[in-house]
Amino acid sequence: MTPQSASERTEKLCRLAPVIPVITIHDPKDAKPLAEALVAGGLPVLEVTLRTPAALEAIREMAGIEGGRVGVGSLLTPEQVTEAMNAGATFGVSPGATEKLLTAAEQAGLPMLPGAATATEAMVLLERGYRVQKFFPAEASGGVKAIKGIGAPIPGILFCPTGGVTAENAADYLALDNIACVGGSWVCPEKLIAAGDWKAIEELARGAAAL
Repeated sequence: MTPQSASERTEKLCRLAPVIPVITIHDPKDAKPLAEALVAGGLPVLEVTLRTPAALEAIREMAGIEGGRVGVGSLLTPEQVTEAMNAGATFGVSPGATEKLLTAAEQAGLPMLPGAATATEAMVLLERGYRVQKFFPAEASGGVKAIKGIGAPIPGILFCPTGGVTAENAADYLALDNIACVGGSWVCPEKLIAAGDWKAIEELARGAAAL
């Protein structure tokens, strides 16, 4: 898969809903009902971060959810690309980008949303063929003003800002012309997951989908 074709597939995913839930799972048994709640609320594209030992099993549980598209976040190594795809991940998200990671994803056919936080990083990714990029960490890197500033001289890039994006500021990001969607964990807070309150998570997803 070329970076250009991968980025086209990533853009299609980003256009399905205004918000991609960034999910941290501690117990695999929570994965399926959580995914069902988010999809029912109108958020079909799900990012499961590799921050817990349960992440890969959670991806396996979510992979069969009707209407859902499950990806893996916090990708750092080529080995993780293989593990994630074997678990059923259909796209990858990384906080940054390295030659080894991108090459592994391209060779494996895994569409990527690679991370950038500066104009130089964004230009390097665009030069390689990645038009759609994750802007991370969004708020710490200047937020809406930074994305406006980068977007003015580099109009060919679409961003998915993640990191500090909340229900309160998501609309500010989504109002920008160079935003494809945003990523955030507010739609699936760990307290509600631990409590098994899937109805409350579905309502949060519904609100996010309406942004």
